[in-house]
Amino acid sequence: MPGIDECLIEVMRLPGARGASVVDWTSGLALGTIGESPNGDHEATAAETAEVARMAAEQPVFAQAGPFAGPTGPPVPAVEDVIVTTAPGYHILRFVETAFDSSVFLHLWLDRSEGNLAMARIRLGEIAERLVLA
Repeated sequence: MPGIDECLIEVMRLPGARGASVVDWTSGLALGTIGESPNGDHEATAAETAEVARMAAEQPVFAQAGPFAGPTGPPVPAVEDVIVTTAPGYHILRFVETAFDSSVFLHLWLDRSEGNLAMARIRLGEIAERLVLA
């Protein structure tokens, strides 16, 4: 099972990938980054995307019946991912389920003209399922 660095390398193999990171949405800290950052600063991008992830994950309207128990038991956000579209690209925030109470997501910045949003979303989900956090 791959760790953070291996997962980020795999994410960057997606067509149109400009940059990616693994972020703790509670603290806003980047646990790992690769490629470009939309604003030139990976740490600032991590903090800004963490705000969006936190807002989505904590809103009752998106929680349906609230947090559910993942296959390993601990609660995880009911939100699977958040997609933000901009003129030049897409930002996909994919929440990661772990064996412990985590608040981690994968952030992919995808070029709109070169990437395939649907395929990237599917692949990012697969990568998130294999991610091992130690």
